[in-house]
Amino acid sequence: MNTFIQMRHVVKTFKTPAGEFTALKGIHADFARGEFISVIGKSGSGKSTLVNMLTGIDHPTSGEVKIGDTYVHKLNESQMARWRGRNLGIVFQFYQLLPTLSLLENAMLPMDFCDMYAPAERVARAMELLKLVGLADDAHKMPAEVSGGQQQRAAIARAMANDPPLIVADEPTGNLDSRTAETVMQIFEELVARGKTIVMVTHDPNLAQRTSRTLLLSDGEVVNETVASTLPLLTHRQMLRATKSLQRKRFAPGETIIHQGEDNDSFYMIAQGHTDVILERAHEAEIAVARLGPKQYFGEVTLLSGGRTTASVKAAGEAPVEVVTLDRHIFGELMAEAQAMREAIAQVAHQRLASNAETERSQSWAQKKHQGQRGVRHAQASLA
Repeated sequence: MNTFIQMRHVVKTFKTPAGEFTALKGIHADFARGEFISVIGKSGSGKSTLVNMLTGIDHPTSGEVKIGDTYVHKLNESQMARWRGRNLGIVFQFYQLLPTLSLLENAMLPMDFCDMYAPAERVARAMELLKLVGLADDAHKMPAEVSGGQQQRAAIARAMANDPPLIVADEPTGNLDSRTAETVMQIFEELVARGKTIVMVTHDPNLAQRTSRTLLLSDGEVVNETVASTLPLLTHRQMLRATKSLQRKRFAPGETIIHQGEDNDSFYMIAQGHTDVILERAHEAEIAVARLGPKQYFGEVTLLSGGRTTASVKAAGEAPVEVVTLDRHIFGELMAEAQAMREAIAQVAHQRLASNAETERSQSWAQKKHQGQRGVRHAQASLA
C-alpha cells in the first residue's frame, strides 16, 4: 500500500469539569493515496476528534500523525496554517462561506491567502473549479442567493483551490436533502478518480458503502474492518469486543486451514485472499464445493452444532490467505448476546450443509454413471 496518512497510537484527552475524558484511545491507522475513506460511528465515538487530528484543528495528547512527509502534530500554528493552505482542503457541514463575498471570490480565497498561482490565473482557476461542481452560471452570486446544496458545492470548489492532495469532509451531506447529497457524492467520486484522497465523516451508512474503505469507531477505538464487514449485525461495542479478542493468521497457497473430521475451536473471517471448501472422500476424488473470499467466514458449523468438521478448508490461489479468528468461548458469548447475528450465521451454516450434501450426491451419481459407461465400453470391446 502506498501509505499517505499514518496515525500511530493517537490519544486525545480533554479536561472537563467532570474530570478527564479520553476521546481517542490509541488510534492506529494507515490510509493510501487515492483512497476514499468514510469514518463512521455513533455520536461521541470520536469521529470529529479523529479528523481534527488530520486537519491540525486539534493536536493529539500523545501519538503521531504523519501526512505525506510531514509530522502534522509537530507543527506550530503558523507552520500549520501554511501547510494546511497548500496540502489540505476542508469541507464542513455548514459550508462556512464568507457571506460578503461571491461564490467566485470564496473559491479564490485559499489562493489569495497562500499566494498560490499568479493573480491573473486565480479567477480562471476559480471559474474552472466552479464549473467542475456545476456552478459556473452562479459564480457571481452571493451565498445567500443560492441554495444550501449550491453553497456546499461552492465549498468543495474552495477546498480544491490550491489543488491539495487531501480533502477532509466532516458530515458534508448532513444538512442536505438526498438528491443534493447524491450530487456531492458524485463530485467526491470524480475527485477520487483524479487521484485525490478523501476522508469523510458521515452518519449515513448508504454513503459509507460507496467509499473504498470504512473506518468504524466505537468509544474512541477502531473496530477491525473485517469484523465490521463480516459480522454487521453485532452492535459497535460487540464489534470492538471481538476486535480486541482477534488472532491473526496467515496461510500459504494450498495450505490446509481446517481438516475434515477434526475438532475446530475457531471462527474464521477472511481478511485477504480466497479459500476453497473441500469434501474429502475415502478412496475417491475430493470435491470442491465452494470458494470463499473477503467478508466471508467459515468454521461456524461445528461451533454452533458441535461435532467434528464436515469439510476441509484450504488456502486457494497463488497469494497467501490472511484470516482473523475468534476462539470458541468469545464466539459463543457474542452469539448468545446477538440473536439476530446468530440466526443469520445458523441459516448460512444450514444452507452450506445442504449444498455440500447435494453436491456430493451429484458428484457421486456422475462418477457412478461414468464408471458404468466405462464398464459397458469395456464389455463391448471384449465381445468384439
